Amino acid sequence: MAGVLASVDQRTQLVGENRLELLLFHLHSRQLFALNVFKVKEVVKLPHLNKMPNAHPKVVGVTNIRGESIPVIDLRQAIAMPPCARDDKECNLVITEYNRTVQAFLVGKVNQIVNTTWSDIMPPPRSVGRNHYLTALTKIRRGDVEHLVEIIDVEKVLAEIVEYDVEIPEGILDKAIIDEFHGRKILHADDSATARRQVSDTLAQLGIEIIPTTDGHEALNLLKGWADEGIDVTKEFLAVITDAEMPVMDGYRLTYEIRNDPRLRDLYVILNTSLSGSFNNAMVEKVGCNVFLSKFQPDLLVSEVQKRLKEVLNQD
Repeated sequence: MAGVLASVDQRTQLVGENRLELLLFHLHSRQLFALNVFKVKEVVKLPHLNKMPNAHPKVVGVTNIRGESIPVIDLRQAIAMPPCARDDKECNLVITEYNRTVQAFLVGKVNQIVNTTWSDIMPPPRSVGRNHYLTALTKIRRGDVEHLVEIIDVEKVLAEIVEYDVEIPEGILDKAIIDEFHGRKILHADDSATARRQVSDTLAQLGIEIIPTTDGHEALNLLKGWADEGIDVTKEFLAVITDAEMPVMDGYRLTYEIRNDPRLRDLYVILNTSLSGSFNNAMVEKVGCNVFLSKFQPDLLVSEVQKRLKEVLNQD
């Protein structure tokens, strides 16, 4: 457990500092793209790929890394660009863990890792529409030149390859309290439109009103604004569901700010993130949230919200 906590301390110093590391890479173009280092297991040169019959067109094969079979997704093709040229000597695989699954992304030249803060991460401009594959943008400076970096919405990429079922499994709901869900409110903070839709489509089946926000700063401003108006937000909201990684203010910092405001500190905070690993329970203790849920598990999400509702009803 000591090693687990050490890993948490190393990675979640961004609780107080709102910090992250980005892996920068190219997709056979001059443009820089990025993924959060927290999701990256390793980077390897492109090995031999085995074709998979009837696989999704964006899955270009499978490879074996230290005894583990890993599907390989052509990231250029996945974000609506022409496919990667796999004979290019600069081809690499970025092996990642998202939503409790391991997959590799075929990319071009891997550039470097940069340390930045979430306050330097900007949401994509609204004018780009809904069909883009970005969660955020940032800028890095090399010498006298400033470069734009596009951070890819991996959740959208994966949702287009692996269909996520939002139907609530039978046997999950307690029929004795099912009517109590109607009219309840949950504030949801997530920079991925795909993730917001998944949570909304799942919990809307219960009659819960979901108030969506795109980052922790927006969510915190809403909560503080309501509290300033005299609204008791702990009674107004059944829970706050937040992603960990978001532009401007991440979910760790959002939770920290909630716990340090006397008007908000008793809010029930669910950290719902594509991060996964053996340190989940330690992460909960570290950031002060009530529970950690790795995406996307509609049955566990509904079970947790139902558990929270029972606590509220018992308090009443």
